[in-house]
Amino acid sequence: MDTNTQINNKENRQQRFRRVAERRTNEIINKLRILGNCANRSAYAYTDEEINKIFVAIEKELREVKAKFVRTNKKRFSL
Repeated sequence: MDTNTQINNKENRQQRFRRVAERRTNEIINKLRILGNCANRSAYAYTDEEINKIFVAIEKELREVKAKFVRTNKKRFSL
């Protein structure tokens, strides 16, 4: 594979990432805003425990997804 092909493939992958990641991020942000509508106490009844469960689940998932993007430089032992 020549250098130009490698650069074009990399650009295409990066462009695809940006397109897909931007769309998915905006969808998540929109869903969070919609979830925020549930905070209206005149329309909904909820407990602090229920709210805590919701945000613990969201934060846990966020940490797990973020960890997939963070590169770790863990050195492995070998003989």
